[in-house]
Amino acid sequence: MANLSQAQIIEVGTRDGIQAEKQLVETDQKLRMIELVLAAGVRRVEVTSFVSPKHVPQMADAHTVLAGMERPPRVEVEALVPNMRGMERALECQLDRIVLFVAASEEFNLKNLRAGSERMVAVAKEAAREALSAGLKIRGGIVTAFGCPYQGRVPMEAVECLANEYADMGCDEVGLADTVGMTNPATVRRMVTHMGKKFPRIHFTLHFHNTRGIGLANVLAGFEAGVDTFDASIGGMGGCPFAPRATGNIATEDTVNMFHEMGTDTGIDLPKLLDAVAYAESLFNRQLPGQLLHAGLPEWDISAA
Repeated sequence: MANLSQAQIIEVGTRDGIQAEKQLVETDQKLRMIELVLAAGVRRVEVTSFVSPKHVPQMADAHTVLAGMERPPRVEVEALVPNMRGMERALECQLDRIVLFVAASEEFNLKNLRAGSERMVAVAKEAAREALSAGLKIRGGIVTAFGCPYQGRVPMEAVECLANEYADMGCDEVGLADTVGMTNPATVRRMVTHMGKKFPRIHFTLHFHNTRGIGLANVLAGFEAGVDTFDASIGGMGGCPFAPRATGNIATEDTVNMFHEMGTDTGIDLPKLLDAVAYAESLFNRQLPGQLLHAGLPEWDISAA
């Protein structure tokens, strides 16, 4: 079981959150978003990615964003790295951790990453060696761990195989991603329990989308089964631009509010976090999927209950 008194959020808004947005987000706007998120007490931020600017134009300013952001004490700065070209660019920046990714679905790898699983793992191994040599921590991301839009259900054995590869690479964390929001609480509970027993030395994290409205239910199932670290995006922004029907991530503010209502600490100041959400909405001039900004904070003091 997880320590039900604490949960950790990895903010992915400035990476996964905006990568599929058609409106270009300027560097200074990203920096302001990061500033507001950090001011709210978030201590892990997946700031950007070193993917091809041609394929993901929103990430073209990765160097500039990392160079320009403030870094309060005890903040861990992360970036997604898909291959050695991205790794070379990442090593030019000040980072604490890189995030690698390979899909558990062979079909997803071929259709969206243009290489089979074997090749993707080989590329990840090469990048991992460089990262470890540079003193960086590594999180290995398992994309489509809970299902694939092309293949459908993904065998648990495929997820196990990738987790084992990541462990051999020296990853201290492995992220299980429900890339298009296909899973459910029962499946999450089974997956987390099984993987935790299989790899007791690996710290697992979870990445959910709210595609079918059960993102927070999946968070709770994973938390109760032993995972205490979750990716989330302010306002519920985001969605994989390379996967059909991959709508927004779970909203950071809604996730934090759920944990706080349960009496679980996240170290995050919710009113300040809502400032970041309001800023994001002002950039896109629309209401984002997250609910808390518009529903409002609960009016009772749970600490007095």
